[in-house]
Amino acid sequence: MLGLGTIAKKVFGTPNDRKVKSVRPLVARINALEPEFQKLSDDEIVARTRALQERVQVGGESLDKILPEAFANCREAARRALGLHAFDVQLIAGIFLHQGNIAEMKTGEGKTLMATFPAYLNALAGKGVHVVTVNDYLAKRDAAWMSKVYGALGLTTGVVYPFQPDDEKRDAYRADITYATNNELGFDYLRDNMKGSVEEMTQRGHFFAIVDEVDSILIDEARTPLIISGPSEDRSELYKVVDRFIPELTDAHYKLDEKTRNATFTEEGNEFMERRLHEEGVLPEGQSLYDPESTTLVHHINQALRAHKLFHKDQNYVVQNGEVMLIDEFTGRMMKGRRLSEGLHQAIEAKENVEIQPENVTLASVTFQNYFRLYEKLSGMTGTGMTEAEEFAEIYKLGVVEVPTNRPISRRDDHDRVYRTEREKFAAVVEAIKRAHAKGQPTLVGTTSIEKSEALSHLLTREGIPHNVLNARQHEQEAKIVADAGRLGAVTIATNMAGRGTDIQLGGNVEMLVQEELAKTPDANPDEVRARIEAATEAEKQKVLEAGGLFVLGTERHESRRIDNQLRGRSGRQGDPGRSLFFLSLEDDLMRIFGSDRLDSVLSKLGMKEGEAIIHPWVNKSLERAQSKVEGRNFDIRKQLLKFDDVMNEQRKAIFSQRREIMEAGDISEITADMRAQVIADIADDFMPPKTYVDHWDLEGLHAALLENLNMDLPVQDWAHEEGVDHAEMISRIEEATEAYMAEKTEAFGAENMHSIEKQVLLQTIDAKWREHLVKLEHLRSVVGFRGYAQRDPLSEYKTEGFQLFESMLDSLRVEVTKRLAVLRPLTEEERQAIFAQQMAQFMPEVDEAATPVIEPEPAAQPEAAPAPAAGFAAENLRFPHAIPGFDEADPTTWGNPGRNDLCPCGSGEKFKHCHGKLA
Repeated sequence: MLGLGTIAKKVFGTPNDRKVKSVRPLVARINALEPEFQKLSDDEIVARTRALQERVQVGGESLDKILPEAFANCREAARRALGLHAFDVQLIAGIFLHQGNIAEMKTGEGKTLMATFPAYLNALAGKGVHVVTVNDYLAKRDAAWMSKVYGALGLTTGVVYPFQPDDEKRDAYRADITYATNNELGFDYLRDNMKGSVEEMTQRGHFFAIVDEVDSILIDEARTPLIISGPSEDRSELYKVVDRFIPELTDAHYKLDEKTRNATFTEEGNEFMERRLHEEGVLPEGQSLYDPESTTLVHHINQALRAHKLFHKDQNYVVQNGEVMLIDEFTGRMMKGRRLSEGLHQAIEAKENVEIQPENVTLASVTFQNYFRLYEKLSGMTGTGMTEAEEFAEIYKLGVVEVPTNRPISRRDDHDRVYRTEREKFAAVVEAIKRAHAKGQPTLVGTTSIEKSEALSHLLTREGIPHNVLNARQHEQEAKIVADAGRLGAVTIATNMAGRGTDIQLGGNVEMLVQEELAKTPDANPDEVRARIEAATEAEKQKVLEAGGLFVLGTERHESRRIDNQLRGRSGRQGDPGRSLFFLSLEDDLMRIFGSDRLDSVLSKLGMKEGEAIIHPWVNKSLERAQSKVEGRNFDIRKQLLKFDDVMNEQRKAIFSQRREIMEAGDISEITADMRAQVIADIADDFMPPKTYVDHWDLEGLHAALLENLNMDLPVQDWAHEEGVDHAEMISRIEEATEAYMAEKTEAFGAENMHSIEKQVLLQTIDAKWREHLVKLEHLRSVVGFRGYAQRDPLSEYKTEGFQLFESMLDSLRVEVTKRLAVLRPLTEEERQAIFAQQMAQFMPEVDEAATPVIEPEPAAQPEAAPAPAAGFAAENLRFPHAIPGFDEADPTTWGNPGRNDLCPCGSGEKFKHCHGKLA
């Protein structure tokens, strides 16, 4: 008997069906406009774009209202530029993206082309659209490919990549549509908020983003924050010493929890490490690991234990050219430039006996969750998003819509086969591959680590089966390997198949084969080459279809159902036949960690023979439950990380917005005056408590504090003993004297220079204080968890103490800025000449004084009544301390005649074209 829910679904459809149905009238309107747009010339298509831009940017029309026309225009431009006609399901997905949803589309349904529709529509608002990809290769490839469509529509396309020159990067962000990786976008956001002026910033805002492989970027990678760091002191010797002891440990010395990926010393282990550290002289005699002085050492031995017991070579990292490169557990790719924090990466380097890079301190950081929530509107596309719908809704306020396939799926998904041991499983895997290969069926074999892919490769080589291996070691050839995976009899072993960006087409990928052929024979006729390859590919495709299409063979279940679904989804694209099957063993990590004991005892009672497998839907259900448990736990970890980061995020947004306001302001003297007033009020309250008599005031302390913080020797004792002078009058006199003192400085430097100096001082001090604050928050975060033992909520404690630290930082910021501005003074002529001579000595080559006559340079002639030049000031790390004699920022005639690539005459050390040459 059918349940009420099932009956309701049959009558009314599922919620997803109703969403898809709701946008079909829009698709009908787009289709109805198609004949009209097909008649337009190429120039008229561009003219339509200009008309739509004007209606939105000038006329204020909503993007929703112009959607049918924009989509129809984009569809026609794509047809002409790429020869591709978008299916209705692609239009449906594009509408959902524009509405701020995630579109789940099966592999091979054309996500890259589909994204051009919402990207074009939203670019008409003139605020920029970001299309986010998982790696630089895909960003460059998609930008090059889709720029033909955007170019035909009259829009510009940019691509952002690592180590890109700032000018080029700025232009890329100012394009209508910008392709970039999630990492580069996040790092550029952080870098922009460390710049000294608005002109130096690269990003222009966060209006609309389309995230490709959205589950990989917003979920899998969201557990690790982006961090920009700088070097700290070198402690490589300590890592090497501690690393020597770890191999001596026995099982009794530590506990390993693979579920939570944690390793801790037992009491016996702590005693052993303490004894060995005493023997080596690392831990002083009489000092225990439990003493507060040993905190750093305890941190080192814990990280060394984790490096040895939780991080495995060729699974979590590879060693390449003497460098430890992390591997993304979800994509199997090497993460160049990414390092583990808190000394863990150094511990792995010590373990692998490679050069230990110095530890870093955090200069700026942000989580992907908080970065992507900056966008006014966010959307995404993936082949597998439904399993994480709850997280997308809760964290990002994104709905997930399953878009129907263009043609029905005809892939056969078989039940998993479970073996007792890994040896039996791999023997069965090799047999299955041999059978498929013998009949010409292409086989895609999924593994969960490089180590396992190479072990399987060895088994296949022994059996004489030709195959390709795709993992982090073959990153450069990945597009070619994936493109060939659908050819007759091909066998491809892949370490995770998420976000590869290249379709597996049965019979071979025509585009890749054409490019390959033309690269070999550049003089060949491209049309003839294409025609020949298309005919050969079509004939090969027919043979592959007869053999059963692509066979996807999984050698293990991943922690996440999505990764398994991504692998499975590679087969059966665009209605092609195919088959998927997973081979498992009770020794697999997922089965072993998440309770296969009961299953093992059941199989033992059944008396299973060597090489026999259990195949039953119940086993699949049991595995899915285990996977959903792991997914739930990972979701909780990410939620907890986000809750703590939200505390920092509010502070980060406040600091970054304050920085931007300062950079955009021409004159910030009011801000610095307010800071001085607050510093004076605080000093007065400390040494002259309100509502107290003069006898209770600490006038000597007040005098010393004013001298230290304001650089002013004020007669506060004389003032205090004048008749009628109270607390308020004292503050008023101090403020008047200070303002007069600062007015003199402004006159000496010139108003323009003084504004520039104040801005630089304030920005430099904010950056320094923010860095210190981040370190304090990190330390607080690492210890606050222990408050739980005292029945106190760690998150509440972190919020309270984090806010107190932030207020304390703002207080010290005010004092530091006031101090630094107070000690500024223009350089004397002698000081400037001495600095100039010192600079010249640095740039002049060393010569033999006995052989070469020394010619003393004459000092530059100065006008008789020239005022003291506002070229520099005697204060550390501030602007213009090393300017050439006579340099005046406000007067370009005093700059000499430097070349574009010469050092700037202001003495900044930068090239003229990047410094004052920009303003000339």
